[in-house]
Amino acid sequence: MALPGAALAQPSDLFYERAVMSAADTRCSLFTPEISAALAASAAQAHGAALRAGTDPKSLDSLRRTAQMRAAAVNCQSSDVTGPAARVRSAFAGYQRISRIVYPGSLSAWSADRGIGRTARWRLAQSSPFGSNQMIFGLAGREGASALVAVADFADNAAPYSARLVLRDGSRTSGPYLDNRPHTPLSSKLPPRAATRMFMAEARGGAEAELLPKGSEGAWAFRFPAAAAEALADLDPRESVAVEFLFGGDHVRTAYVEVGDFAAGRAFLQLASRSARTTLAD
Repeated sequence: MALPGAALAQPSDLFYERAVMSAADTRCSLFTPEISAALAASAAQAHGAALRAGTDPKSLDSLRRTAQMRAAAVNCQSSDVTGPAARVRSAFAGYQRISRIVYPGSLSAWSADRGIGRTARWRLAQSSPFGSNQMIFGLAGREGASALVAVADFADNAAPYSARLVLRDGSRTSGPYLDNRPHTPLSSKLPPRAATRMFMAEARGGAEAELLPKGSEGAWAFRFPAAAAEALADLDPRESVAVEFLFGGDHVRTAYVEVGDFAAGRAFLQLASRSARTTLAD
């Protein structure tokens, strides 16, 4: 069931190993909800690393199917299952206690925070300066990641009336539009406009102090629908998305966000929510 350890394995090997154990867990109920969530977060991170290493997405889909077939064919009580399961429990025992992780990307990084607090905070965030303006984008909330939010501070104190998230439409494309030249800006990692979809912000207001960009005394916050977070998590980590801030006279200012390990970071945050539910149940 298991492939070489993390020190020697390629990203695709690690993804396969985690996919096999996740599938075996689904079939055999091997792990606690906390371990299952940690395994899912690790699998998402390995998937992103494999794509950034140049693995064909179709090859990863094939590996996932192979992992599921492998898990479906083994006896849940056999040493082929119990041995690797014990190693997973040991490996992820400390992972459950981690409250903060940084997921580096090609150009930007996601910072994840699943700590407990009484005030709103960034749970999964990426900073994105654009021109003389500042933006932080990601998941924010008091107890867990409750909303996908963009907080922007404009140097000239401009006030946008709305914002929209622009990203690749998977129903119109067969895969990401990627420019693999060195130092390619995020603006070049979006598909043509006709191949994108948009999510309009569903709320606008002043940002809470805990969500402000560094050095900012005030900023605008825009909340996007839950479906936008789902669509973002489905994208290739090498892609980017655009946040367009709308002003009167059809004026638009645009910030770009690297997709990166958004899916892995969101899975990491879900570990906190599962732990909280378990505590309440106890």
